[in-house]
Amino acid sequence: MRVLGIETSCDETGVAVYDSKQGLLSDALYSQVKMHAEYGGVVPELASRDHVRKLLPLIREVMAKADLTLADLDGVAYTSGPGLIGALMVGASTGRALALGLGVPAIGVHHMEGHLLAPMLEEQPPAFPFVALLVSGGHTQLVRVDGIGRYELLGESLDDAAGEAFDKAAKMLGLDYPGGPLIAKLAQQGDRSRYRFPRPMTDRPGLEFSFSGLKTFTLNTANAARDEQGRIDPQTLADIACAFEDAVVDTLAIKCKRALQQTGLKQLVIAGGVSANRHLREKLGAMVQKERAELFYARPEFCTDNGAMIAYAGCQRLLAGQQADLTIQCRPRWPLDTLDEI
Repeated sequence: MRVLGIETSCDETGVAVYDSKQGLLSDALYSQVKMHAEYGGVVPELASRDHVRKLLPLIREVMAKADLTLADLDGVAYTSGPGLIGALMVGASTGRALALGLGVPAIGVHHMEGHLLAPMLEEQPPAFPFVALLVSGGHTQLVRVDGIGRYELLGESLDDAAGEAFDKAAKMLGLDYPGGPLIAKLAQQGDRSRYRFPRPMTDRPGLEFSFSGLKTFTLNTANAARDEQGRIDPQTLADIACAFEDAVVDTLAIKCKRALQQTGLKQLVIAGGVSANRHLREKLGAMVQKERAELFYARPEFCTDNGAMIAYAGCQRLLAGQQADLTIQCRPRWPLDTLDEI
């Protein structure tokens, strides 16, 4: 089965074609980061308009890369939530109309299920069951995964997601948007012994997260380091970024270790934009080695939002006989553990 995947949940327009026998045939991505950087964050209306502008050209591009025509498609998958409602509507209405015109089934895909299954696109994918850490700008969750649609939420953030905390901490330090990658880059020059930031909620049982207090600690540390002109010297800035990254990564690693021990599982999957963080991968890699477990993640370009993960997830559900009706339904909020099993 050949499936066209469309991702428009936020500020990335992603399109891909996945074949159930041959694997990923082509993919393309357009990022709106430069446009939104001027405003210090994603502007929903601008995001929707840019999806309208770029989606059809990207569909033509991936079909040409795959050396296929639209008539060669067997199904269409699109992100139907969670995300920005206007952005979701662009992809969902385009995908549903395209499927109707072609006479093929369509399926709305859960954005975070796409992320969760993205490592399945690699040469050595994980096998069910496993523990998944979904860590992005909008979500930080630990999930037990026994199969597609068989998800048990083990713990999640009680306030900000880790990716959101990275972006907000970067803004406190005067860095541009998106701040997560900039903090990670700056942290490489930092002295890890200078500052010690708290590891939130690691001194109590459970698998919940909280990063709001860590943001406050970062702001207070940054303010104390400013000179009379309100500036922070470059080395101190790097040291604060390093301490913040260490605190987030250590917190995630501690909770992941706890989740593996509580479930008795030996496979850990990390997915979502923050899973591309090199320090996080190194920390979790060392942890799973001690736990005699295995770590899986997608290649960097498939950690952030992309069409390939939607095409793959949609293909699995279409193969199982699931499909959407003619109603275009988008869900800005959509709990992962309410999905149907395959």
